[in-house]
Amino acid sequence: MAFKTIMVHLDVDAIAAPCISMAWDLAQRHDANLIGFCAAEPHFIMPTGTDDQAVTKAMWAQVEQIEGRLDSLREEFLSIVNGSNRASWRGEIGNPNGQLALNARAADLILTGSPATDLVVDHHRTLDTGSLILAAGRPILVASQTYASIDAERILIAWSDTREARRAVVDAMPFLITARDVVIAIVDHGSPAPHDNVADVEMFLARHGVKARSEVLDARQCEPADLLLQIGREITADLIVMGGYGHSRVREMALGGVTRSVLRSGSLHRFISN
Repeated sequence: MAFKTIMVHLDVDAIAAPCISMAWDLAQRHDANLIGFCAAEPHFIMPTGTDDQAVTKAMWAQVEQIEGRLDSLREEFLSIVNGSNRASWRGEIGNPNGQLALNARAADLILTGSPATDLVVDHHRTLDTGSLILAAGRPILVASQTYASIDAERILIAWSDTREARRAVVDAMPFLITARDVVIAIVDHGSPAPHDNVADVEMFLARHGVKARSEVLDARQCEPADLLLQIGREITADLIVMGGYGHSRVREMALGGVTRSVLRSGSLHRFISN
């Protein structure tokens, strides 16, 4: 598998240039096309006593504001890619998660910025990364907070013997085959023979030309996510590959605890499949 088309999601209210530049650099490294994408939808909470005409006016004002912002983002995107015929733009009025999940059919990989850390987020204008991971049907690359270029020379695989982790390893192969150092980390909760199941992953990767080594992490005295991030720092990884484990379609419980914790850490790029 190769990344032939990458789609970059831009938040309608965020600074876009760093994310666009990172995405364009990634697309050029992989000889891929790039699609810029942004969506937002109007949302009006009706105050008591507001008549229909006032509501309609307020909604149209939001639509006009969103359309203006989409036009600005399109111009910025096309400027950064220097009008390349390998880059295109999609801006839509609609829910960010719903529209991006639908448009994901056009891409091999979705690139987004780090999730917002605010307690109150307007999901009519801001992407819910956890829900997207479960809905897109494509791997999601969540950028670090600095939007640093993805060298992917040192990669950490957060391994668990699950469908999602197996999917993530295969999806991330374009990064893995060019990496200089790949570490497969498995968090041991006392389950039998963790070394045996990691050995199979090492052999699978070796047959695809990826030389990897493994680390078994003892989770009895530390949180699994903290262990993963610690070893990521130790090997100076700039990319962590992991499965997005879904437990519920309720937004607050969309992903398992380890996935949620790693998503909140913006120190490295996160490649997540479901």
